[in-house]
Amino acid sequence: MSTTEASQPAILKWADGKTGEFKRQASTFRENISDEPNAQFTPEVGRYHLYVSYACPWAHRTLLVRALKGLEDIISVDVVHWHMQENGWPFKDGYEDSLYGSKFIRDIYFKAQSDYGGRFTVPVLWDKKTQTIVNNESSEIIRMLNTAFDKIVPEKAGINFYPDHLKAEIDSVNEWVYDTVNNGVYKAGFATSQEAYEKNVHPLFKSLDRIEEMLSKADYLVGNTLTEADLRLWTTIVRFDPVYHGHFKCNIKGIEKDYPHILKWARRIYQMPKVAETVNMEHIKNHYYKSHVQINPTGVVPAGMGPNLAEPKI
Repeated sequence: MSTTEASQPAILKWADGKTGEFKRQASTFRENISDEPNAQFTPEVGRYHLYVSYACPWAHRTLLVRALKGLEDIISVDVVHWHMQENGWPFKDGYEDSLYGSKFIRDIYFKAQSDYGGRFTVPVLWDKKTQTIVNNESSEIIRMLNTAFDKIVPEKAGINFYPDHLKAEIDSVNEWVYDTVNNGVYKAGFATSQEAYEKNVHPLFKSLDRIEEMLSKADYLVGNTLTEADLRLWTTIVRFDPVYHGHFKCNIKGIEKDYPHILKWARRIYQMPKVAETVNMEHIKNHYYKSHVQINPTGVVPAGMGPNLAEPKI
């Protein structure tokens, strides 16, 4: 990388130089926890550790499934500080790496692979036994947490967010929701050209309209039961009004004022046991508004917290 590239604001590094479109890099570590014979990573109590950020919607997915599957005593967690810096997610000011005392999440990546050259993202699923990263792809981590530890926590084995009879439909919903909503808010917010922004902001709201219609007829997205499709979308919706609507210029409509069925669905999930504990809105807002200085150079954090998801009761 040249000196000029290294000194660019992060938003310019993430966007295509010609089109201004945000390009998300693929995750690198893609191993699986399994009780299959000869598996490298097997389900065990206390063996695995999650590194997450409360701010990151992708990491939030893993906290959700960990809580709903009753894995708090099985898989430990450390949370990075909300202020992403030049060297990435830091550990400081009460947000510490309890395993190794690292200063940044990048230190964990280099511990796993000394010549690692990719991005230093969260979540990270860490294996304490072999001291390496199992997986850093949230969609794969939540599927592991969904079933891999069922023999260890049998009372939660009946909770399955990716049941066989709904897999095809869940995969179909996940595909367009990821592209236009989960990643769509970033493609709009991190666009560095008007054309790239317009190309992505309108499909985002077309998909939100579609989701509103779906939820006007059912309590959940697939099979009228809580599935992975809901959990993956929910972490984006929680952040939509307080962050993406203004900070990422996704302001054609808002969840609280324009999508009553999505709002009711968001409240329904938020009010489930343990879910609210995974949401830290101060952490979320501080990260986006103070870390993205290229978008919000003053670092002023808006006062609004988004819709009240705790009330009314669903």
